[in-house]
Formats: sequence, C-alpha cells, structure tokens
Amino acid sequence: MFDDWCLIESSFAKQYGIRLRKNLGDMEWGEFSSLLAGLNGDTPVGNIVRIRSEKNPEVLKNFTTEERKIRSEWLRKSVCHVSQENYEQAMNGIKNMFISMSK
Repeated sequence: MFDDWCLIESSFAKQYGIRLRKNLGDMEWGEFSSLLAGLNGDTPVGNIVRIRSEKNPEVLKNFTTEERKIRSEWLRKSVCHVSQENYEQAMNGIKNMFISMSK
C-alpha cells in the first residue's frame, strides 16, 4: 500500500473526486477501506492491479514493455513473503494513523 500511495491518491481523485490529502482527517478507516476496495479498473491503481495479477499467457504475450516491467518488478517484490503477523501490524499501524487523524 505504501509503494502505491500515489496511485491510490490519484485513483480516489479520479473515481470519487476525493482529494485524500485534504480529506484524510475526516475519513474513518472503515470508509477508506471500503472505498479502496471499490476502486475500479479504470483508475491508476486498478490498472496496476490488473497488470500485476494477470495470469493468462495469451494476455501476457501482448503486454507492452512497460506492462512487463511493472509485472516483473511486482513478482520480484512478492517473492519476499510478509508474515501474517507483520501484515496485521502494518495494517493496524495504518488504521491507528487514520484514527489519530480524526481526533
């Protein structure tokens, strides 16, 4: 999520008209999570997710050089598996950030 923050910001602006830097303090974690999960493929982050998760060999064969690069970098990073405990700690940290910003 941290690596894709710029994509998330631009996707919220495109799909919802929300400027996160201005509205983050007013948004609760649950709302942010729901909106993030609802981003469609027509947003910057949605497009990146599409590229990273593609498994169809026929589609992969037609990827552009840039799409191949994006997918390769993601696959290299994903080799470093994050434990469930570390994932939960990171997500709780983000949640607490939102909570503290809303006070």
